[in-house]
Amino acid sequence: MMIERIAPSLLKSWLHDGQEVALLDVREHGQYGEAHLFYATPLPYSRLELDVRRLVPRRDVRVVVYDDGGAPGDGVAWRAADRLAALGYHRVGVLDGGAPGWQAAGYVLFAGVNLPSKTFGELAEHTYGTPRVSAPQLAAMIAGPAPVVVLDGRPVPEFRKMNIPTATCCPNGELAYRVRSLVPDDTTPIVINCAGRTRSIIGAQTLINLGIPNPVYALENGTQGWFLADQGLEHGGTRRYPDGSGSLALKDAARQLAARFGVAAVSAATVRAWAADEQRTLFLCDVRTPEEFAQGSLPGAQHTPGGQLMQAFDQYVGVRGARLVLFDDDGVRAPTVASWLRQMGHDACVLEGGLASGLALQAPAAPVPPPLAPVAAADLAARLARGDVALVDLRPGLAYRAGHIAGARWSNRPRLASDLAGETRQIVLIADEPALAAWAMAECRPAHPPLLLLDGGMAAWRSAGGAEVATPESPSDAECIDHLFFVHDRHDGNKEAARRYLAWETGLVGQLDAQELASFQLPANAGA
Repeated sequence: MMIERIAPSLLKSWLHDGQEVALLDVREHGQYGEAHLFYATPLPYSRLELDVRRLVPRRDVRVVVYDDGGAPGDGVAWRAADRLAALGYHRVGVLDGGAPGWQAAGYVLFAGVNLPSKTFGELAEHTYGTPRVSAPQLAAMIAGPAPVVVLDGRPVPEFRKMNIPTATCCPNGELAYRVRSLVPDDTTPIVINCAGRTRSIIGAQTLINLGIPNPVYALENGTQGWFLADQGLEHGGTRRYPDGSGSLALKDAARQLAARFGVAAVSAATVRAWAADEQRTLFLCDVRTPEEFAQGSLPGAQHTPGGQLMQAFDQYVGVRGARLVLFDDDGVRAPTVASWLRQMGHDACVLEGGLASGLALQAPAAPVPPPLAPVAAADLAARLARGDVALVDLRPGLAYRAGHIAGARWSNRPRLASDLAGETRQIVLIADEPALAAWAMAECRPAHPPLLLLDGGMAAWRSAGGAEVATPESPSDAECIDHLFFVHDRHDGNKEAARRYLAWETGLVGQLDAQELASFQLPANAGA
């Protein structure tokens, strides 16, 4: 298949022509986070085969990949395009000039992650006039005689890292379903927080849009604002919504909210017909909690917890303009989340009957990598003592720094072929995911001797009593292209990094052009 060069001007028109397009940044995560296109989906070349069928399930959609602009044979965009073609994607192009070419054509590159969602949060606050309290104001409310409920809109793992004292974890996608179990009266003030701004704003405005009578506020700048105001954070928090604690009290309000923003309720038969439509991409999204999804879901559904689907949309959906069908088992969460997705410009609807609808779709199958032969930790130790194997660690760069087997070299898929050039010993790979290691070697797989994979990874090595060495400076920051260093220590006591992050977040809207702004569909008179 011929891989075409796509001019920046042509890609710009495709992004706004109303037709589906998948824009994939195939650089590693750190490179993506430094400077990328606004609508780009991060799909690192290291994970291409692992994630592409989930993110881009329809193989005849327009796909544009890009990197830093290397010619064929350089960089990863052309390699990724060839791999996509081999996987059956029929309409693949490479952005001419990559990210630098986009910028040279007069378009903006953005730092950070989850750009559309975070920009939308800033626009929503401006549009709705979402009430907020500062960290000192909230501290006074908590210390005062009147009760106040602080709900943290982040997922449980993020909540455990740090939280506002007295806060309870209730991810934004759960608020409509659980707020009346957590705050049963109509008068107690409710403050929603996250780590920064977006989920604080969206969480608070969710409750306001649902019409609850309680005073509702967003904590200005979240836990970072709290930290910058010299307030103490808790760590390792366990307060969270109780399992099975949902309430249907806001079901009618959720249905009315969905109707306000044109969210359609569609039958299982309609969705089955959509799934057979070869001209449109369909995502079936289970917006419930991880625990509920693990207990069983509809065949063909992807787990997209509602709060994160709003916050990190590009981690779940890689096709701009696709159809989204959301469902739950309560009739509260899916319509509430869909009301926001519609305002973000997405074609979102709700499945009638939800989990009980009987809908069953065929999930896109991920490609199967060539197998790797396992080697046990004890056998590897003996081979290392003889010096007849080359040990390659494909784990994240910072994990390698923290501890690795002596003699192991760190590498990743983009650089693996060059790192192994001239290597004649048998290669043993270490990886957190066996499939990632297998795909990494697909382009430089030796005919003989066979590749080996440390069975059970570093956990097995440690269990067997294997020694490790740490190299805090190796790989260097420049080599750790899989890690985003952009204000990465804002939660670790670096106030300047926190200030820079918040300035970045509040400055996003000013970087958008007219077409990017017009893609959002917020109500014109919401704050009136």
